[in-house]
Amino acid sequence: QVQLVESGGGLVQAGGSLRLSCAASGRTYSNYVVGWFRQAPGKERQFVATINWSGGSTYYADSVKGRFTISRDNAKNTVYLQMNSLKPEDTAVYICAARRVIGTSVYYTGETDFASWGQGTQVTVSS
Repeated sequence: QVQLVESGGGLVQAGGSLRLSCAASGRTYSNYVVGWFRQAPGKERQFVATINWSGGSTYYADSVKGRFTISRDNAKNTVYLQMNSLKPEDTAVYICAARRVIGTSVYYTGETDFASWGQGTQVTVSS
């Protein structure tokens, strides 16, 4: 399995931006789909976005579409989540996850779809 470490979280005002990173070690990302999830206090873990191994296909939750962009740099074994126009309701721990795949599908949105998980990074958006 791949080991994942997130970074880039912090405190930002509503309307601001943050870029999260998810760095992998142990194995290369080249045949993995990587996803971002988030979990707010007292709430279930929520799907945010996924990206396929080439970066050519992405998929977003409706709540972040148009504001968040997922991308990857396989040479650096890193996946990014650029978050713009942040809202207080985006406040959560953001967690990246990875699963090995054959093919180019990115439609993996459930927790059980992913085998490897990071520890998460806190994002707090103040109003």
